[in-house]
Amino acid sequence: MSDSKKTTSLQPEEFPASRAIRIGRASIGLIGLDLALYQAAAKKMAEDEAVAFLYAAVSRSNYIPAAAREKYRLALRQAYRRFLDQDGQDADHLVIRIFGKACLSCNAIRESVIEVLDRMGLAADIEQIGDPDEIGRHGIVITPALVINGRLVSGGVMPTRAQIEQWIRELRPQ
Repeated sequence: MSDSKKTTSLQPEEFPASRAIRIGRASIGLIGLDLALYQAAAKKMAEDEAVAFLYAAVSRSNYIPAAAREKYRLALRQAYRRFLDQDGQDADHLVIRIFGKACLSCNAIRESVIEVLDRMGLAADIEQIGDPDEIGRHGIVITPALVINGRLVSGGVMPTRAQIEQWIRELRPQ
């Protein structure tokens, strides 16, 4: 365990209550996923073993529809790959987080981000976080807030599409 990723210094109680992943077109918050990812990585599980472990762990605390089981397994595989690569070796990965309840401003920011990404021909993981505890864990003090690849670029205001495009150009991996 001594050569595992930087998250090894975290204690189980420090993990967020849930982590959102993409299942098809939806962003789904899964309780216990962060801790399960940490445990799988600490045990240096092979990918197939990790997916089975992650699926079992999240299915204990989350409802998984029978028709979506394979989609969940695929999304958990991708989450595990990203977790192992969290030191930034995934050079083409763009993560955009929008913090705030599902209010008009937050929804408008999400739509603007999607339009800008579409116009730029880019793909990104877009996560909308509305849980007040989760917002606080990320250090966000005013919403709506926009975070691109870990950097807070906007808080408390509705950015323009031009601003969003500029931030994406500046912060996207090359």
